[in-house]
Amino acid sequence: MTQLAYEQKKRELSQQLQSSAGGVRLEKSTSNLFRTREQGGGRKLDVRALNQVLDVDSENQLVDVEGMTTYDRLTDACLEHSCMPLVVPQLKSITIGGAVSGIGIESSSFRYGLPHESVQSMDILLADGEVATCSPDNEHADLFFGIPNSYGTLGYILKLTARTMPVQPFVALQHSRYSTAEEYFAAVAEACQGGADFIDGSVFSENEMYLTQGRFAETAPYTSDYTWLKMYFRSIQQRQQDYLKIRDYIWRWDTDWFWCSKNVYLQNLPMRLLLGRDRLNSITYQKVMRWNNRVGFTSALNRLLDRQPEGVVQDVDIPLENAAEFLRFFLEEIGIRPVWMCPIGGHDLSRQFPLYPLHGAGLFINFGFWDIVPNPHKHPAGYYNRRIEDKVRELGGIKSLYSDAYYEEDTFWQLYDGEQYHRLKQKYDPRQKLKNLYQKCVLKK
Repeated sequence: MTQLAYEQKKRELSQQLQSSAGGVRLEKSTSNLFRTREQGGGRKLDVRALNQVLDVDSENQLVDVEGMTTYDRLTDACLEHSCMPLVVPQLKSITIGGAVSGIGIESSSFRYGLPHESVQSMDILLADGEVATCSPDNEHADLFFGIPNSYGTLGYILKLTARTMPVQPFVALQHSRYSTAEEYFAAVAEACQGGADFIDGSVFSENEMYLTQGRFAETAPYTSDYTWLKMYFRSIQQRQQDYLKIRDYIWRWDTDWFWCSKNVYLQNLPMRLLLGRDRLNSITYQKVMRWNNRVGFTSALNRLLDRQPEGVVQDVDIPLENAAEFLRFFLEEIGIRPVWMCPIGGHDLSRQFPLYPLHGAGLFINFGFWDIVPNPHKHPAGYYNRRIEDKVRELGGIKSLYSDAYYEEDTFWQLYDGEQYHRLKQKYDPRQKLKNLYQKCVLKK
């Protein structure tokens, strides 16, 4: 029944797009983009119904799922079969289609890479309404490899088949502290060669850096609960060992949006008690953020107080050998703390994704930082973000495009393989019904 329903939804969306003379925008229930786009006209394509898990094949470790399915729903369906997607991005509201057409990451990425690297096939709705079924070895292989980091500018993901892995009921955690960046990243590299199932880290200051290794466990002497009154990120500084149920581990960052719940005053006990367990999550914070963007409350307050703070919400990926240099630069020149750290490896070098080229033989280190820089000197808009972009490029890294980007167009296409992108655009969207990647991610059209 679910497969038949999917086929019906696919036909209806195809017909809607065929009848649309111009470009469209997606009408969807959730978005984890942190860049606002121009409010323009044009038709909206309602893809909210594409939110079902079609099949979990635990024997072959595969899942068949519609593109707008959140990882919250997808993970629950998989856990019922004692498995999980190879990489589950940190927030419940992220959709699998969004994590593949954008970029996702989590603590299993040191072994399995990024979410798109575990995809086996995809149905892509093209701008003319046709649906292309893409795999690494069929006639649409170029589109299969070109979709990651295309952000819906080449087509929309309707359905995917992706790999899963078996799980155990618990995850045992070990938090280890380091006091220098060199020591820290040497330990990260060594841990990635060991027996951990999950690796990430948290940097609280120049001399307080934690490496967290997680291992599956059949039993646990106790389990901690970070879904309401206690905050996971604070536990990292307070204890060396910990145990979580597998679902609680997967969503350990979601309750407090890592540590960004402070921006809505939810890191104090009375507010947490008032809001309640069920509303402490990324979906609630996302609604608050979008409400604030619509009504302009924070902007009005900053104008009243003559402040010009700058939002710096980014994830960047740096080669391991340059990670210590980037971290020192970031802590000294930008100053946001804490910073999330996550190693990326495990790439199949025969599968190249040109629009997000993380294909070297060595590890990359993802740094995630999401906060406001006070900007007391009232630098021009984008000053701190541009400095980060320049440093990332200097160190041979690359950054995700879910938030603000300030690149000049020539530089942008050098970084994100403009030559291959334009070939794909000409082949799959020759009438340019969809905005191109630079227009969407930098010009915000």
